[in-house]
Amino acid sequence: MGTQDEERRRYWTKEMDAAYNFMLAVQGHPVDECAEPLSPLPEAVRAAGVKVLFSSLPHVRGLARLFFLREGLIPDFIAAAGEMNSRGWALKIEDAYRTTEIQKYNALRPEIFPLVLEKTRWELGGAEPPLDLFRRRLAALIAMSPRVGTHCCGSAIDVSVFALEDGAEIDRGGPYLEVSEKTPMGSPYISDQAAEHRAEITAIMARHGFRTYPYEFWHYNKGDAYDEVLMGSGAPARYGAVDFDPDTGTVRPVKDAAAPLNSADEISSLIRSAMNRDRSAEKQA
Repeated sequence: MGTQDEERRRYWTKEMDAAYNFMLAVQGHPVDECAEPLSPLPEAVRAAGVKVLFSSLPHVRGLARLFFLREGLIPDFIAAAGEMNSRGWALKIEDAYRTTEIQKYNALRPEIFPLVLEKTRWELGGAEPPLDLFRRRLAALIAMSPRVGTHCCGSAIDVSVFALEDGAEIDRGGPYLEVSEKTPMGSPYISDQAAEHRAEITAIMARHGFRTYPYEFWHYNKGDAYDEVLMGSGAPARYGAVDFDPDTGTVRPVKDAAAPLNSADEISSLIRSAMNRDRSAEKQA
């Protein structure tokens, strides 16, 4: 393994360990749920006359994406989107609110699970990862319980950014759902221009109160446990994991929100299946 590869591996390990520790802090952070309803983003965007794009891709298991945020965050979101437009950019909302079903299967989706497994094997020089290590890596990138999944709180959005003039995607060093050492917001393995774009997008979002998750360059949130932990406020989060009625937007707290969404047996079985596929492919090559 070359020196540069070793440096990248050390960086990935350090960042993923820090992300997991952050998740542990979020898991233990108090929540004082305010019961604020969820409100649809597309309707708010149309009413405000701002340019925002929305992903047209189906979600896990073919489920529709739920472009909802807490009602109190809508004015700040519209203001951030408007500032993006003034800059010549448009936000693209890749994901917003997730039900617990979506959050559960999001970790297992075929375009994510193998990538995290591949990176964890790379971290270990190609070896099959211990279950505990792989679960920590998966938890750093895909929240493994509703309590730490701020998408389940209706307080988070995943974004890409596009130029209004020609529709080109703004370079941030990788696409939405990049799973590599380029994924952390402060990654040194991206171009100077991509780093400048990340910083400018984050500054615009921050002016309207949205805080970035430091370990994913696409994730922004406000008013939840991520926000309070990152601020070091010690104050309870206003927004916790909720189920909601899409017709009315009314919410109710998720029962046992700290319970893992994916069992150890479930993840272990998928690891074995993926490793067996890799071995079969190597034999056929």
